[in-house]
Amino acid sequence: MYINITKSETGDNKGSCSALINYLEKENKDKKSLDQHEKWFNGNSNGIRPHGVRIGIDNNIAKLGKDDSKFFLINISPSQKELAYLTSRYAEQGIKDKLKEFAIKVMDDYAKNFRRDNIRSHKDLLWFGKLENYGYYGYNDKEVKNGTRQRGERKEGQQLHLQIIVSRKDITNRIKLSPQNTSRGKNASHSAKLGQFDRTAFKQSGETLFDDIFDFDRGLKEWMDYANTMKNGTAMQKAQLHAVSTLAEHYPQLQTAHVTDSFMTDINIEKYPDVVGMLSSIAGGAWGLFEILLEPTLDASGCGQTVADEEERKRKRKKKKGLRR
Repeated sequence: MYINITKSETGDNKGSCSALINYLEKENKDKKSLDQHEKWFNGNSNGIRPHGVRIGIDNNIAKLGKDDSKFFLINISPSQKELAYLTSRYAEQGIKDKLKEFAIKVMDDYAKNFRRDNIRSHKDLLWFGKLENYGYYGYNDKEVKNGTRQRGERKEGQQLHLQIIVSRKDITNRIKLSPQNTSRGKNASHSAKLGQFDRTAFKQSGETLFDDIFDFDRGLKEWMDYANTMKNGTAMQKAQLHAVSTLAEHYPQLQTAHVTDSFMTDINIEKYPDVVGMLSSIAGGAWGLFEILLEPTLDASGCGQTVADEEERKRKRKKKKGLRR
C-alpha cells in the first residue's frame, strides 16, 4: 500500500485547484459519454462533477494568504498483490465501490491525525476523491531514469488507485490544517494553529486499515515499517528484524498481523539488547514459540541446530573477530 501526500500533481497548490482537476480528468477526456466518466466522490455523494470540486476547494480559503497552500493531494495506491486480492473477492466493479469506502476510512484517519478536538472524522474536512484506472511513469521512476520508459507512458498491469484533493481549511472554513506540520506536538504554539500531524503514522494507518477491513494477510516484508527499519534503523534493529523475517519464512504462522505488529513495535522501541535476547524473550513470552525455536534446522553440513543456537553461534563469531582486531 502506497500512500503519499503532495502539494499537487501540477506542482502548485497556492492558487486555484482548476489545473489539478483538469489533470485528474485526463482519463474521462477519452470517453464519449458522461455516463462512462469516473465521477468525483466524498462521504456524501458519488456523483460530483469537476466544477463542483473546483468551486468547493477554491471558495474554502478564508484568511489564507497568496503564498499559503490552499489544498493538498493524497495518493492512495494499492499494490498489485492487494488489487489481485480485491479482484478475487469483489470482481472488477466491486473493487471500485470498496476502494471508495476505504478512502472514506482513510480520510477519517487523516482527520484524527491532527489531534484536534473538533476535527474527528472525514465529515469535518472538505475533500473530494477520484478513482483512476491507470498509472503513468513519472520522472522519479527508475524505468524513466534508466531510459527504458518515457515519462507519461502508461504502466503495465492493474493500476487502479485513488487521488484525493483535501482543502487546507476544515469544512467550516475556519480552522487551518496542514499535513506539512510535522512537529508531532513538540511545538505547542505551532500545533495549536495548524494541528500536529505524523505523516509516517498516517501512512501506516492506511496499511493497517486495509488489512483490517479486507482481512488481508500481509507478509512481514510487505509492511511499511519493515522497509523503513531496514532503510533507516540501527544495525541492531536490522539484525533483529532479519532474524524475525528468517524465522517467519520457516513458520508462516508468525506473519499474522497482531504478531507482526508486536515484533515491529518491540524492535522499533529497541526493547531487546541483541538478537539472542530478542529470540529468548519471544520463546518465553506470550507467543508460545518455545517449541518453534528449539526445532532443529539443518545447517550447511547437515547437522541439526536450533534457531537460537545459530544466533548465539553468530554472536560469538563476531565477538571473536572483534577481539582479534
